[in-house]
This record gives sequence, C-alpha cells and structure tokens, in this order.
Amino acid sequence: MSKTILCTIDFSKSSQHALQCAASLAKELRAHLTVLYTYRLITRNEEVFQSKKKIEEEAAKNFATLEDNMLKDMGISYDFKTEVGFVSDRIEAHARKTPLGFLVIDKNMTIESRETFDDLVENMRVPMVIVP
Repeated sequence: MSKTILCTIDFSKSSQHALQCAASLAKELRAHLTVLYTYRLITRNEEVFQSKKKIEEEAAKNFATLEDNMLKDMGISYDFKTEVGFVSDRIEAHARKTPLGFLVIDKNMTIESRETFDDLVENMRVPMVIVP
C-alpha cells in the first residue's frame, strides 16, 4: 500500500488507543503513518509566537513519550505534525496534499472543540476508522 494512514491525536488516553490502532494498521498494510496534532491559537497578537512555540514544544515532548512507548519498535515509517486550526480543516488540507488510505480518529477527541464529531464525519471525504 503506497498511501498514508493519518491519525489525529490530542494526547488523551483514548487518542493514544487510536494511535495504537493506526500503528497496527500501518504495519499490517505496510503504509506510512502520519500523526497529526491540531490546536487552536486564541491569544492576543503579541503573545501568538510565544504561545505557538510553547504549545508545539509541549506537543513534541508528549509525542516523544508516545514514540518511545508505542512506535519505535513497530517497524513502520511515521512522522509527526503539529498544525494550527480545526481538526476537520487540517485533515482536509492533508488529504489534498497526500493520498490517504485511512483516517484513524478517536471518537471522543473533537468533543472539546467547536466542531462536533458528527459534523466531522459528515464532511470528511476520506475513508475513516473510528476508534471508540
């Protein structure tokens, strides 16, 4: 399989479970795994760069822990991306640039954002694996 599996995470326990499922799929299908962490920047202009840097450093630190515990010994290719924006917008942008085999997402991940899970599923034009 030459396509990529995209897995969105927010570092919650349930999204870590989704990552485990995505990594297993990537291994079985010999696909590349892209792990995507999205976040919103809601701050005053003078604080934007500091906030962005702090959020991305924390995300990189959290991912390094997951990488050590989950991905390093799986024998799969993977990368980690942090992007500002709504989950659905970032997924769609990624899908336009890279052929996706699957989107793996934790059903509970988008609850805290302004978008609902149902809206995300309804508007996605990518095959999805939804992890409960």
